[in-house]
Amino acid sequence: MSEAQKPKPKITASRRLFLKTKVLKKASLLLAAEKEEKKNERERTLNERVPPLQLSGLSVQELQTLCKELQQKIDSVDEERYDIEVKVTKNEREIAELSHKIYELKGKMKRPALKRVKISADAMLGALLGSKVKESVDFKANLKTVKKEEDKKEEVTDWRKNVEAMSGMEGRKKLFDAGQ
Repeated sequence: MSEAQKPKPKITASRRLFLKTKVLKKASLLLAAEKEEKKNERERTLNERVPPLQLSGLSVQELQTLCKELQQKIDSVDEERYDIEVKVTKNEREIAELSHKIYELKGKMKRPALKRVKISADAMLGALLGSKVKESVDFKANLKTVKKEEDKKEEVTDWRKNVEAMSGMEGRKKLFDAGQ
């Protein structure tokens, strides 16, 4: 069987559609049940923490003290909420920094393309050192001077004279003496 020929699916399209709709219905039912459970949990928690207020039969003085107590509770809860919020933001910042370090360590960071900037040496020193340096600096002044050795060029002579001089035993003797 070649790659161009794909095997037929073992399940029919109508069966696949039926199963898909069944799974979606079940998921929607589970989601609704979860929402209802969260709502009941919230109501139960609120009833435990905050008992219902009974305001009937209270005098003005008692209502004022009740309001002051409620205000103090609100303030303490607000302080706790703020402290938790600060801790959460601090943890989120730390997580972001650590994930950035991990990303850098993996080495997959894209480096931005640098633009070529034409700047003189004086302007570069001014930018690096600030306004301290006012005179221009000659970078070439501190460089070593290197003497260039001129290649010894052999004089171009008539090759025929050279062949005549090197012919015979005398020429071989000259070559032998020149080699040592």
